[in-house]
Amino acid sequence: MGKKVAKEVSIAVAEAVAQCNVDVISAYPITPQTHIVEHLSELVANGELDAEFVPVESEHAALSVCIGAAATGARVFTSTASQGLLLMYENLFIASNYRLPIVMVIANRSISGPISIWNDHSDVMTTRDAGWIQLFAENGQEAVDLIYQAYRIAEKCLLPVAVNLDGFTLTHVVEPIEFIDDELLKKYLPPLKMKYKLDPRNPITIGAIGIPEIYTESKKAQDEALKASYPVILRAWREFARLTGRKYNPVETYYMEDAEVALLIMGSLAETAMNAVDYLREKGKRVGLLRFRLWRPFPQREFIKAIGKVKALGVVDRAVSHCSTGGPVGIEVRSALYQSNKRPRVVNFIAGLSGRDVTVEDFVEMFERTYQALKEKPKAAYEIYGVKE
Repeated sequence: MGKKVAKEVSIAVAEAVAQCNVDVISAYPITPQTHIVEHLSELVANGELDAEFVPVESEHAALSVCIGAAATGARVFTSTASQGLLLMYENLFIASNYRLPIVMVIANRSISGPISIWNDHSDVMTTRDAGWIQLFAENGQEAVDLIYQAYRIAEKCLLPVAVNLDGFTLTHVVEPIEFIDDELLKKYLPPLKMKYKLDPRNPITIGAIGIPEIYTESKKAQDEALKASYPVILRAWREFARLTGRKYNPVETYYMEDAEVALLIMGSLAETAMNAVDYLREKGKRVGLLRFRLWRPFPQREFIKAIGKVKALGVVDRAVSHCSTGGPVGIEVRSALYQSNKRPRVVNFIAGLSGRDVTVEDFVEMFERTYQALKEKPKAAYEIYGVKE
């Protein structure tokens, strides 16, 4: 293993991508992901990375280039955020249906309006049904590790993978990072060899029209492929742990062994929530924390197992599903519990929109409100937390 170095997380992510020996990088700048592709362009320009860097006129074009390059068997990368992800939207579905192993970083940022460059999860939550494998990082080391893992997973499953990093609060901070040694990475990530690819010496068709007689079958096959990715993801994480000692799970837990009340969250705010757990544990409260590392495919079995004997669960969403029965994660959690014998009382908070601070004290209050659910049913399906009166 390599030594630890202090790096801005965006720069570290770019260097991890470069270590993976990508062939094509296609990018369009948008805050807060720009540092990632800027650094990759520097590595290519300086001769440190032998790859094609394709600057394009829009994010739609960026993913289009990746689709074309991946279809020829190239290892590709792109990155985006917020409105840029929305501009890619139609191509997201094409990439997954064509079974292309594209890796993309989403530097999560609020969607307009009003215009905001700050962080929440409203961008990625629009893509839940796009057929991509979706992973979430909590800190810089995880962001780097998930890049290595994303290429391994994408190329084993022949499915695109999105790695989600909280914009600014994670992408722009300097953290200690330990990179994998290049020789060790070669063992973990062999060269990409695609059985089916565009090659003039062996012509095939990719992207033909799906007439009604085959469209449903195509979608069924795609859904089965995404389900089948689950054990592949687990194997990739086990192998990564064997090589590095760093373990990853679909659902990460903190003090859940005897918890009677817990919160569930995704992304970098989880580390702040852990401090709230520590504080309440010192007060004698049996509280715990759940974090989804894997968002798609949804880790239902591991989630049900992880909640243990929790009596009340507070789900912290970072996106609004307007006038629905909760935030996107809250809705998913309730659906999963409905199909289970475990039915803790669920309280759904929507917090941290557009980078609004969520402090340790705020998480303590969320725990207290979740405790209240043991005594009385919540008055609303969800609460937008932290609204200024």
